[in-house]
Amino acid sequence: MEAPVLPLVSIITPSFNQAQFLERTIQSVLNQDYPRIEYIVIDGGSTDGSVEIIKKYQRGISAWVSEPDRGQTEAINKGFNRANGEILAWLNSDDTYHHPHAVSEAVEYLVQNPAVAMVYADCNFINEADQIIGKFNAKQTNYRRLRAGYVHIPQQTMFFRAADWKTLGPLDPSFYFAMDYDLWTRLAKHAPLKYLPGKTWANFRIHTSSKTNVADQRGWDEMLRVHYRAGGSFFAALVAKYYLRKIIGPLWKWRIKR
Repeated sequence: MEAPVLPLVSIITPSFNQAQFLERTIQSVLNQDYPRIEYIVIDGGSTDGSVEIIKKYQRGISAWVSEPDRGQTEAINKGFNRANGEILAWLNSDDTYHHPHAVSEAVEYLVQNPAVAMVYADCNFINEADQIIGKFNAKQTNYRRLRAGYVHIPQQTMFFRAADWKTLGPLDPSFYFAMDYDLWTRLAKHAPLKYLPGKTWANFRIHTSSKTNVADQRGWDEMLRVHYRAGGSFFAALVAKYYLRKIIGPLWKWRIKR
């Protein structure tokens, strides 16, 4: 009896002028022990040496492009438009997978639990030198909690089904910051999201020019826009806004307990 064919996993890395970190991101994907990964790098026309780094590893990269785009959201959508995998993920060009078993563990869970739309785990905070400076401890959430601002999902650790992406995607290009939160809300309305405690799959890099650090106010506004679009009330929005600012806010501004 033949063993079942493992699902293809497509991982997208959107990048623009992140040569300082891009090589470590690429290495963390290529060092995964899962045997069926389609890795696609979408560069926005970098001029800082990123293209040379991509070319250095192009034997392990399934497809890549370097051309001007309208930002991260468009780059991710562009990558998934080229993807052939049954399971999808994206890893930003300043983040890394924490260990070589991350993809294997995520796939194993999704294969064994076909009703689950997305799986995620814990994440470290790291600095420019790859030193761990904190922990993003994820928590279980659902559609109702997401609507109320209860996020607790490290984007770097998420793996979701291409079939759901084809039905519920793409990312909304009007979002600069909260496109992942918007996607999670759509997925959670459709099927369960599952958090796997005790597993650390990725590293979220904190640095002075990171998007999370420089654009957090825009993020609050976009998350509230998701809330209203899903039919949320003004009162519930006030509760969500309070939660986001008082609880999630310190996390997003990387005031991490050492």
